[in-house]
Amino acid sequence: MQSDFFPIEPIKWPPKPYMKRAVKFLLEHACAALFLDPGLSKTAITLAALLLLKKQGLVSKVLIVAPLRVCHSTWPSELHKWLDFHKLSHVVLHGPKKEALLNTDVDIYLINPEGLEWLLGVTKSKTPTGKVRVDVDYKRWKRFGFDTLVIDELTKFKHPSSQRFKALKLVHKTFGRRWGLTGSPAANGLEDLFGQCYILDEGRSLGPYITHYRRQYFDPNPDGLTWRLKGGADAAIYERVAPLALRMAAEEYLQLPDLIINEIEFDLPDDARRIYDALEDDLFVQVLEKRVIASNAAVASGKCRQASGGAVYTTPDVLQLVKAAKLKEREWLDLHNLKVEALADLIDELQGKHLIVGYEFSHELARLRKAFPKAVFVKDVPPSKFKALEARWNAGGIPLLFGQSSSIHLGLNLQGCGEHIAFFTTPWDLEVYDQLIRRLRRQGSQASTITAHHLIAKGTVDKLVMYSLRRKDKTQQSLFKALQDLAKQRKRRA
Repeated sequence: MQSDFFPIEPIKWPPKPYMKRAVKFLLEHACAALFLDPGLSKTAITLAALLLLKKQGLVSKVLIVAPLRVCHSTWPSELHKWLDFHKLSHVVLHGPKKEALLNTDVDIYLINPEGLEWLLGVTKSKTPTGKVRVDVDYKRWKRFGFDTLVIDELTKFKHPSSQRFKALKLVHKTFGRRWGLTGSPAANGLEDLFGQCYILDEGRSLGPYITHYRRQYFDPNPDGLTWRLKGGADAAIYERVAPLALRMAAEEYLQLPDLIINEIEFDLPDDARRIYDALEDDLFVQVLEKRVIASNAAVASGKCRQASGGAVYTTPDVLQLVKAAKLKEREWLDLHNLKVEALADLIDELQGKHLIVGYEFSHELARLRKAFPKAVFVKDVPPSKFKALEARWNAGGIPLLFGQSSSIHLGLNLQGCGEHIAFFTTPWDLEVYDQLIRRLRRQGSQASTITAHHLIAKGTVDKLVMYSLRRKDKTQQSLFKALQDLAKQRKRRA
């Protein structure tokens, strides 16, 4: 590859006015959130603020918590790309040598959220009520002397009930500064803002308890499990969060390619339609003497999305039989191959143009590997090679790239090449969907348009997911409701 022979020389970082505004915001706020769209240089902005504080002796040891791909690729890339940041040293706390790396004297320590359990010396126990209690080795933690916390992709801490949230909550007061970065803070609803804000400001903006936050701004849905916004509550929440967060949209500051949505529809074959309808209507179907059960709406929608794609997992009792038979792979039923064929037709139609394909389920991965053996699959690339993968794509060396949507929607800058992305199964999560498209549709792209292709089985949950995304409806509950309505309509027609 050309970049191997002619490495890119680092240059001075040329901050634009909006970047200077963001740097100033961080410098003026010990607790701050940057809600900046992908492509607005959140990483460089943060590094610039850290560098200024380090020169003033106000920062000495920084812990950055980010997805593993971002740790290995995005932050090191920005540190090497710009001359301004070469004075900042870093290590990635991952792999067998992480303990030794932790004891090195550098400015920035990068770790993924899953690594916090090791770093904090987490222990778990059961409370009398059956809940999981999380404790940390506080003495061990204090020895490290971290004074600044940066959470890249703050949404990883949106659930106050998660163990990573509980563990970090026990030590986050030891940081003099806490900054959070994300482009999609509330893609799936404003309820998600509580955990993200609390981990930064200890409840100053939205209160100290999630139960109080819900009661103040939300009403319970009839199911008793989910919540909906009260009238006017969104404006009140925005007002409370405004002092903590700086929001910038890419469209306001950058010239981005236009986005084109292309829906590629096909009809399910009769046998697959019968199975799909049974899943959707009765949540039970008997197939080849193997049961496929969807016990609630959440499982039902997942089963339906699988079925529309051409395969569906079997039930836990069947899986136990598979395990007893010493089969390595989780078992699924093949229903049809039409979505794979539709993707093959799209690839032929693109005539060699580069394409990224997002899939959801493991059986989709297996079937796609078989159908497209020459393609590159992100799952095969170790974290230490993500940067090389990114460079290879941007240099035009990967015509066809596959990745699980929920795994590749963060940390890869792929705007150097390609203007087409396809969703084998469209994710219902707006954050995953939007962020994956923005791997291509971001600053630096030379394309005039980015086309998102969606493979859709007619009359299935595939259409409902698209409907939900179009409406920017940010709750999974709306998808379940639409699923139930569709089933009722078909029963009435029958």
